[in-house]
Amino acid sequence: MKRSLSMILMIVAAFALVLAGCGAKEKTSSGSEPSAGEDGKKVYKVGTEATFAPFESLDDKGNVVGIDVDILQAIADEMGFEVEWQNIGWEPVFQTIKNGETDIGASGITINEKRKESFDFTEPYYESQLLIVVKEDSKIKSLAELKDKKISVQINATGHEAAKKLQGESSTNILAFENQPIAIQEMLNGNVDAAIGDNAVVYEYIKAHPNEKLKVIEDDAFEKEYYGFMVQKGNTELLNLLNEGLKKIKENGKLKEITGTEFKEKK
Repeated sequence: MKRSLSMILMIVAAFALVLAGCGAKEKTSSGSEPSAGEDGKKVYKVGTEATFAPFESLDDKGNVVGIDVDILQAIADEMGFEVEWQNIGWEPVFQTIKNGETDIGASGITINEKRKESFDFTEPYYESQLLIVVKEDSKIKSLAELKDKKISVQINATGHEAAKKLQGESSTNILAFENQPIAIQEMLNGNVDAAIGDNAVVYEYIKAHPNEKLKVIEDDAFEKEYYGFMVQKGNTELLNLLNEGLKKIKENGKLKEITGTEFKEKK
């Protein structure tokens, strides 16, 4: 009888350990609770890739600055929370959200159906469109003319998707880099025929490099794109918080003040 009771207790203990292990795994996959600041406000970790000016860049002190920073801060002010920015790179923005290591992805992220399968997005806050960038003396005039040409893009950005749609998923003519400035520099170095990138970022690059002889090509083949803030799939509490704050700054004019443009709702 004692032996049977001991066996039962061992089985129960083992079962309890399994349940504890499952619980720990579930907590990790759903992300950790945001920490609290000195004033008791929740602090959300924001992952970004700070070479995407004017949306994200680093100032002289190493602080992340830009349109996304100002928009998210305006939302935080409205809703009573704080944000902690982490410059972690483009690919890690997605991975750390999925792992629950960061709470919000903010890096000029285009909302599309493929990304919505793995993440949740706020309502859009900025309308964008892809552009082609070539050297000033280039004879290229359209996206179609890049069919058999070498193209540089930011890896896994929408410009990358557009290039793959044009040339095929496995095309060796597509060179993908960690950020947009490098993609443009590769074109200037003569390693590719053209670069594809978001309009605001392309124009900001040209503004910052006035001596570079560049030409921008618009093409109707590129559809309008819309940026949103990204959260872990199923994190409805944070998603609703961000959407409520975003709605408020759209209505009070703060969003227009930050971006300098009147946001047109996605149709």
